[in-house]
Amino acid sequence: MSSQEGQQDESNLFGRFESVKKSFLGTKTVKSKRMLEGPHPVKLPAGTVPDYVKLSPYQQFCWRTMHRFVEARFKPNQLLEDNLIKAHMKIRPEEYMAFVWMSTVIVFIVGLFVGVVFGGIILTLLHQIAALRVSALLLLAVLPPLITYFILQSVPSSKANTRARNINRHVGSAMSFISALASADVNIDVIFGELAKQPIYGEIQKEAEWITRDTTLLGVDILTAIRNAASRTPSAKFQDFLQGVVTTATSGGHLKPYFLAKAEQFEKEDKLNTKRDMETLGLFAETFVTVVVAFPLFLVVIMAIMAIVNGGGGSAPAAVLFGQPMSLTVLLLYVVVLLMIPASQAGFIFFVWNMGKEAAQ
Repeated sequence: MSSQEGQQDESNLFGRFESVKKSFLGTKTVKSKRMLEGPHPVKLPAGTVPDYVKLSPYQQFCWRTMHRFVEARFKPNQLLEDNLIKAHMKIRPEEYMAFVWMSTVIVFIVGLFVGVVFGGIILTLLHQIAALRVSALLLLAVLPPLITYFILQSVPSSKANTRARNINRHVGSAMSFISALASADVNIDVIFGELAKQPIYGEIQKEAEWITRDTTLLGVDILTAIRNAASRTPSAKFQDFLQGVVTTATSGGHLKPYFLAKAEQFEKEDKLNTKRDMETLGLFAETFVTVVVAFPLFLVVIMAIMAIVNGGGGSAPAAVLFGQPMSLTVLLLYVVVLLMIPASQAGFIFFVWNMGKEAAQ
């Protein structure tokens, strides 16, 4: 009887040991059952100010005015919701659609007013026919609202693409920062926490802030937070990196060699991208000399000779400019000199300036 009691005590002892071992090795995200049941206070660092998601006064006006219309006709749009998340636009899809529709209605009313008042006055002074006045009125009333609607619909996607380009420009330097911390055997959650404090990495810092927010405030484990960040980031390169982190960690691999390999890969890609940008800039310089300098010069000379040859033909003037009658050739010459050449130069200057600005960021 005593031997059986001894065996039972020994089994109970090992059972208690296994339970203690499991509780010790498990990751504890809460401290009590009460905290697990619902919302609980989280202690923020000293000096932290809560960031409340609020609509602007105009967006609030749009939502109050159009919410019934939008809620009755709005269908779930997963693409719009994903673009709003990737663009970090803190607004719901229904509220954004109310903003789009209200802006379209306002532009329609303004365009109709401008078409009736100014368009009618100008066309009346020019003594044009009534059909032309009606066409101009319809054009001013219909075209601006359509343009406004499609532009506002594409704003989330455009902002997401802008964030993606910013992430792709900084991913190489950010990877060097991550690999340096990983070489010092720093934990992955601490690495992203430190990355979230570095504003020099642009939008990658904000992506790291969301990962840190998920782990510290929402109680999500680091791999789930990284997996969620991979699903909402607009950059394919950064998404591939985050998915690689999750795959390497869950398959039992080491993250340090993975970070070092990714840092080397992105460094090579940055060199190739820089070389490609320089070749593109050289190509546009040659195009600028050919299209903007040489071609207009030859065109002006040819048109001037044609104007001189046709000047004695006695043909009727095609238009009156600055109070002087002139032929069609001379009119086209004015268009080339006053419009085409300045516009082409301005376009090339803007492109080169924008390309240099992106390379500097």
